[in-house]
Amino acid sequence: MIVEQDTETLRGFRADDANFRLTLWDPRTNGVRYLKTLLYSAAGRLSPLEREQLRRISPRDVGGPITVRHGGEEIDMDYLRAVQEVGYLAEQVRLDGARIVEIGAGYGRTGHALMTAHDVAEYHIVEQEESLPLARAYLRTVLGPEQFAKVSFHSATDAADTFPYDVDLAVNIDSFACMPPDAVRGYLRLVDERCRAFYVNGPVGKFLDKELDNHARGADEVATALSNGLLTEVIDIFDSEAVHEQSRRFVSVYAPGDRWECAAEAATPVWSYYWQALYRSSKRRHAA
Repeated sequence: MIVEQDTETLRGFRADDANFRLTLWDPRTNGVRYLKTLLYSAAGRLSPLEREQLRRISPRDVGGPITVRHGGEEIDMDYLRAVQEVGYLAEQVRLDGARIVEIGAGYGRTGHALMTAHDVAEYHIVEQEESLPLARAYLRTVLGPEQFAKVSFHSATDAADTFPYDVDLAVNIDSFACMPPDAVRGYLRLVDERCRAFYVNGPVGKFLDKELDNHARGADEVATALSNGLLTEVIDIFDSEAVHEQSRRFVSVYAPGDRWECAAEAATPVWSYYWQALYRSSKRRHAA
């Protein structure tokens, strides 16, 4: 019951059931609604070039993604992010004819987007052994035979032996934060030794606000997540000043070595606490 003279009535009411019935959909039970709202809003900010690139990537419906329809196109979050990432890369490095390695490719959406937009020479995927069959099956389905023949798959277990040399561009999107620190440093050494340019995209730090995910996977998973990656500082991921301050650490720790310089960096669209950076090796400047 609301008592007009009772100041306790107003304490916290805009973040509980009272306001969820009045003006705000309950985020605890409307997660997909809010995801689609975010996706719809982000789709509305795509440039004409990004929309054209998105249309060229086909098929995009394999696996039944969550989508919204905007501008006559079904758009999902993975490929919306992919065209933004590919567009950012294309402004910084030559992708046509490039030899590219992706560290932690997941099911392969970045490779699909890159190989659709550009005539890459080779595309190497380094991924956990248990994830490689999914990436292989997905890319075989969405790429034509000629494109798929350019893709090589490497187990993370054997990365030191199978990671190719003379690579034009190495890419890591959203997986370094999930790896043990020694594994990340190992990959950065390989990039330093064998690559000309390096692009990284991921979170600038950790969050520990239980309201964001209810720690649904349990305390052990939370502890593991907090200890993985090179950026373990807990920040308010919805504080722009905190994110920007922590982005300085992001740019610093992901430089593969002393002879690398950050050629470009920026906040990433959509997710509040993600950053992206493109590095070039001074000993191989001619190739990027």
